[in-house]
Amino acid sequence: MAKEVSLETMSQEYFDVLKELGNIGAGNATTALAHLLNCKVDMSVPQVRLLDFQDVGAIMGGEEQIMAGIYLCVEGDITGSIMFLLEKESARHLVSKLMGFEIPDGEFDEMEISALKEIGNIITGAYLNSLSTITNLKIYPSVPALSIDMAGAILSVPAIEFGTIGDKILLIQNQFSDDVQLDGFFILVPDIESYGKILSSLGIG
Repeated sequence: MAKEVSLETMSQEYFDVLKELGNIGAGNATTALAHLLNCKVDMSVPQVRLLDFQDVGAIMGGEEQIMAGIYLCVEGDITGSIMFLLEKESARHLVSKLMGFEIPDGEFDEMEISALKEIGNIITGAYLNSLSTITNLKIYPSVPALSIDMAGAILSVPAIEFGTIGDKILLIQNQFSDDVQLDGFFILVPDIESYGKILSSLGIG
């Protein structure tokens, strides 16, 4: 039976495990990104934080910061959602790398949006595969949805979902760099029952 766990009362042991999952997932996502872009990608040690939801926007440079957000639902042995966000200019840089030419400023066209979804899909997929491998749980991601908007508006999607659980969220901040440094943010939103399953599968709790 999966142990009941609340984000409000999560012990240091629980948090350390989630940090380790964040580190492994982020490492695999970096490798996947390097393969996709066919260039060397370095990553600093991820910052893993348990934050009040209302503080997340500030970490990203303010709620009015324009971000590209890739959002997908997670099903299978655990349920919830995962989101990967990066600044719009960082997104433009990655899409330019993938397409092999500099894309102009302004709104992304259909092909560029498709490329950005693919980047998000591969990064989140690498993260979820790590989680699945470590926990032995079956995890199936949905088709990704993309939003380019202010951070506050993008974050309102998981906020509505998360409001039923509590107001803490697990945020994993990655700094990737090839020739440009990029900040990427993972937000993992498993439901509370799924947190219990993840930790039980690792023999904790």
